Amino acid sequence: MRTQSGNTARVVVIGAGMAGARLAARVPGVTVIGEEEHAPYNRVLLAEVLAGRYEPDVIALPPAEVRRGVRVVRIDRADRLVHCDDGSVLGYGRLVLATGSNPVLPPLRGLGHMLPDGVHPFRTLDDCLALRAAVRPGVRAVVIGGGLLGVSAARALAECGAQVVLAQQGEHLMERQLDAEAAGLLRRHLEALGVEVHTECRVRGLRCTDGATPAVRAVELADGYELEAEITVLACGVRPRTGLAQAAGLDVRKGVVVDDELRTSDPYIHAVGDCAEHAGTVYGLAGAALEQADVLAEVLAGGSARYEGTRALTRLTLRSPAAVPVSAGAAGAAVTAGTAGPAAGALASAGSVAAPGGLDLAAFGDSRPMPGDDVIRLADATRGAYRTVVVRGDRLAGGVLFGDLAAVGTLARTWQEDEPLPADMSLLHLLTNDGGF
Repeated sequence: MRTQSGNTARVVVIGAGMAGARLAARVPGVTVIGEEEHAPYNRVLLAEVLAGRYEPDVIALPPAEVRRGVRVVRIDRADRLVHCDDGSVLGYGRLVLATGSNPVLPPLRGLGHMLPDGVHPFRTLDDCLALRAAVRPGVRAVVIGGGLLGVSAARALAECGAQVVLAQQGEHLMERQLDAEAAGLLRRHLEALGVEVHTECRVRGLRCTDGATPAVRAVELADGYELEAEITVLACGVRPRTGLAQAAGLDVRKGVVVDDELRTSDPYIHAVGDCAEHAGTVYGLAGAALEQADVLAEVLAGGSARYEGTRALTRLTLRSPAAVPVSAGAAGAAVTAGTAGPAAGALASAGSVAAPGGLDLAAFGDSRPMPGDDVIRLADATRGAYRTVVVRGDRLAGGVLFGDLAAVGTLARTWQEDEPLPADMSLLHLLTNDGGF
């Protein structure tokens, strides 16, 4: 049935991900439209669901009123209306685009608009549940992409008993966050879990069965070598979902361009989260999405908040295969895998303790030194611990901590505050001052 609302005071949010759900919790009476049938959930914890450690209900976000399973097909800026695929039409006073991002599907031979059986993206809860249903002990799985998402997926599949190969095109794992030495430690830890890691490995295509329903059988590399695969996971990054904004004539570059009030080129439309581009940056991080939602909630309430960018800490925990599953009641005690910013709070569970045999990793800022930078490293091979920081001028530019995160609280605060370091501070003090953590 086609309905229409002329409520020009209404705040309508397109997208029920983490940013949309945060706005629903902060802005009274907001209308949230979400494509997924699931209630809003913590995307950072999908690898934990894949590993079987959490059930989907454990990662649900606080309840929010969402029109689930509804897709917005058009924005009418002149009349301030959104048209949905169920025939409904909603009026808005302010519209918020929180459409998130889509997984990047690489241009591989054998990969068309319809994915062959056994080929899985890893972005939504439905993706996660489909992959979990397909995994069984001994199944051959290839993960394409060695970033944070690919590493998390490979670890989770290994915990499910799969024979996992991780194929990374770059020189080392998690190139955006880690230097070569930390990436080497991460690689050795994954290999100890049974994951076979290939770096500088370019994937050319997929070999699939013939017929009406092709199924993947191998991943073909550029050098002619094949990796047998019954399951292939695409973890090649994400791309902002900007189609609605482009069709509506909004300013779009890499993402939907917004100012410090998260306002687009239309004064009645805002954008937050993975789809938003602020000061030339698309963050694609949970912490940034939540921080933007908090700022926008204050703006919509008539406040003077301004978004000035996010300085986010990336945190990853790899557990031993013998780790015990967590029930809904105990979920708060588990360290999560993912990315968290200053606004992420409980998402990173930074005070938690990893299971025996687990491994903690944290990275922030730019850990790749430039000419003239000061770099200090501490490594303990017997404990598998590694710390490095980069100082640029009189400020902390970035760092990596691996295995021993005792100093992460002090370092992260120093970096996030972006204040000059005391002139009499020893660089070694940055790595050895645990700040009570």
